[in-house]
Amino acid sequence: MYVQELEPVADSLGLSALIATLPLVLVLVLLGGVRMQAHRAGLTGLVAAALVAWLAYGMPLGQTLSGAAQGAVFGLFPIMWIVVNALWVYRMTVRTRHFDILRRSFGRLSDDPRIQALVVAFCFGALLEALAGFGAPVAICSVMLVALGFEPVRAAVVALVANTAPVAFGAMGTPVVTLAQVTELPLDTVASVVGRQTPLLALVVPLVLVGLVDGRRGLRETWLPAVVCGTAFAVGQFIASNYVSAQLADIGAALLGAGALVAVPHARRPAAEPVRAAVLTGARSEDLDEDDPRREVVRAYAPYALIVVIFSLAQIPVVKDWLAGATRTFDWPFLDVANPDGDPVGGNVFSWPIVSTGGTLVLLAGVCTAAVLGVHARVAAREWAATVYELRFAILTVTSVLGLAYVMNLSGQAATIGHFVAAAGAGLAFLSPVLGWFGVAVSGSDTSANALFGALQVSAARESGLSPELLAAANSSGGVLGKMISPQNLTIACAAVGLAGREGDLLRKVLPWSLGLLLVMCLIVVGQSTPVLDWMLP
Repeated sequence: MYVQELEPVADSLGLSALIATLPLVLVLVLLGGVRMQAHRAGLTGLVAAALVAWLAYGMPLGQTLSGAAQGAVFGLFPIMWIVVNALWVYRMTVRTRHFDILRRSFGRLSDDPRIQALVVAFCFGALLEALAGFGAPVAICSVMLVALGFEPVRAAVVALVANTAPVAFGAMGTPVVTLAQVTELPLDTVASVVGRQTPLLALVVPLVLVGLVDGRRGLRETWLPAVVCGTAFAVGQFIASNYVSAQLADIGAALLGAGALVAVPHARRPAAEPVRAAVLTGARSEDLDEDDPRREVVRAYAPYALIVVIFSLAQIPVVKDWLAGATRTFDWPFLDVANPDGDPVGGNVFSWPIVSTGGTLVLLAGVCTAAVLGVHARVAAREWAATVYELRFAILTVTSVLGLAYVMNLSGQAATIGHFVAAAGAGLAFLSPVLGWFGVAVSGSDTSANALFGALQVSAARESGLSPELLAAANSSGGVLGKMISPQNLTIACAAVGLAGREGDLLRKVLPWSLGLLLVMCLIVVGQSTPVLDWMLP
């Protein structure tokens, strides 16, 4: 048995924490400073974490490698299993051109560019984040806004800022699923706390978007639709994450937000020509004027409806118990780790939710989608294989980062850093979202930031007397605000709208919003850690 030590280096917590941070610092420097590709930086960080665990912490090499393997397996299943199948559903809608029908459907809801920004970037972007994540919403929504006549820079900025509130529950809840796994906290509890933080962002972001599109006039004339849309989205995300399913949080919120927006009479009025002339300075795509048969419009919405129905059915107690019955739990080979108190850690046991995991449910929805959209089985299989190929580097990145996280957690490196950081005391509540923000700003992924810092946040919380669930959730909620300034997302946005090389221009425009909203999130978390707002927590 390997027993974790908190001060393995010269019996000093400070020196041990310094050594323990080396893998994280290395990954962040390689990503942010050297601009190394994410999968290579992740693999390098994994090797560094394994060396620190073996040489500094005395963890047997066999157990170190076994821990890394468990992290990689978890990265494949259920994490990338969800992402692959969700992106596969999206690719089938593109192949059958039903995605174009959906785009035109959104474009016809209003000719007011400020309302279009809410429908496309905020609501539909959240729907894409729910299914695909990993930069897809920014790329697709930027292109759609340009097709509607938005100037490229404005389209990119709007898409980047809009991609905030849904991120924590993106890719069918992948970030919170990862957070729950690495922290060994219940998924329902983690999702519930995140669902009491990010909805507050949803109340603000639509107002920011109409301001970005049309300045003070936009706020003055369209504040009501923005508030209604944001409120409906926030309510949907709160209810789904707390009482239904974390995997459905963004889908439910996006559909509710769009429905509420359409229901506001003000949103359906034609925009004044001076507004359109001031905002829509680009060329409008001619295909927006095509008429689509009602039957095809229904089929275009069908994949999202199928996912909602299948996930909702899976939450029925009888069905949920039946699906959970297929879960296999076994001792992970070559791993026998105890915490500093001598108690076995949860990582010694591995659970494999074969059927009940979100990825399998999305796969079922994908099979139904193929049938509804008329995609031949052979073509659907080719699209699935092409999706895996498209995500090959993302798969390598996620598996290596999860391997790194597992090695740091199992060897005791994360616990050492947590004990050291706990010295911040009450200030830890304010700094907690900042750590998540920094992780996402560098890695471009809330999932990766949760894997890297989730266990650290929990260790620090327990040492400082704060709620582990609160700080774990704060890591993810703060992280969503780093998405818009991550080099990965900036590059995606520039490439999508033909602004290659102008990432710096976009960064200067979105950085103030990222920092301002981060400050709001920090104050929310501080309030929730005190009697002022602790009534908000479950």
